[in-house]
Amino acid sequence: MDRHPPPHSRRFSLYQPPSYFSLSLLSIFIFFCFLSTSDAAFDVTPISFDEGYRPLFGDGNVVRSPAGDGVRILLDRFTGSGFISSDMYQHGFFSAKIKLPSDYTAGVVVAFYTSNGDVFEKTHDELDIEFLGNIRGKPWRFQTNVYGNGSTSRGREERYTLWFDPTKEYHRYSILWTANKIIFYVDEVPIREIVKSEAMGGDFPSKPMSLYATIWDASDWATSGGRYKVNYKYAPFVAEFKDLVLEGCMADPIRQLPASGCHAKDAQLEARDFATITSSQRRAMRRFRERYMYYSYCYDTLRYPVPPPECMIIPSEKARFKDTGRLKFGGSHKRRSRRRERIPAASVSDNQASM
Repeated sequence: MDRHPPPHSRRFSLYQPPSYFSLSLLSIFIFFCFLSTSDAAFDVTPISFDEGYRPLFGDGNVVRSPAGDGVRILLDRFTGSGFISSDMYQHGFFSAKIKLPSDYTAGVVVAFYTSNGDVFEKTHDELDIEFLGNIRGKPWRFQTNVYGNGSTSRGREERYTLWFDPTKEYHRYSILWTANKIIFYVDEVPIREIVKSEAMGGDFPSKPMSLYATIWDASDWATSGGRYKVNYKYAPFVAEFKDLVLEGCMADPIRQLPASGCHAKDAQLEARDFATITSSQRRAMRRFRERYMYYSYCYDTLRYPVPPPECMIIPSEKARFKDTGRLKFGGSHKRRSRRRERIPAASVSDNQASM
């Protein structure tokens, strides 16, 4: 297993976004702008927790809803928690409505992601949505990331804030993964698209993955490079999930059966409404990235003097990130295992851009 930490654990000196209060009116306005140009809710069928998932760790902190259609995962001073899909999938649409912990959440990470690191330790694939917490009065920040074939030295992270407070009500967060593309969604707004190219080679995820959701203590890097730690005075920290969606072809990663058995399922997936970005959604994605993305690896000339092959350089985005190459890294550049960070045995511990 690669013993290096993911690129996101490097300590960036990043812009600190303003408070929710100062952005409230502007956020409401932008929210309605997004609604007016994004399409209707996706046609998806939620499943119960027991139909598709099982606890991963911290079982006592994985609490099913009375109706079985949702689940809460908790972080307290003794342990974090998480759940995993009961099966692995060769491509799919992975989605949930999530409500994040409120108040002081520095150092707390809530992750919703796909991975096969437990099966392919040296050559794992991964697609991440990671919510990074913050101090009271500052908005939650989050990032997306992509790894293919163990390419942990080539992190593809982007970081953002949101146009709403994710602690007040549920919002849908989704990952689409097909043989040709990856799309990350917030509600029905696409926020990031990666189209497979020959130049990407094995960096495009290709092996069956499970869906994970976890909450854990990442005091060493998550908030201002580790400056602000988890404060267990505010524990337990609770992330709530409901309307869970798993659509894709179940796969056996060892026997590699899906290569010939999932073509029909892949075709069905490609035909779904969430597999095509409409013109109105593309406009909403452009506005989101212009207003809420505050870090992108594609414009980080310090890490990548030549942008990775999948990067599509957008002039308006490049203009905002002209200084990104001068980001300063703090702490060690040595890397630790993602798996040990993401799924701890126990957790024990005493921006937005200018509009």
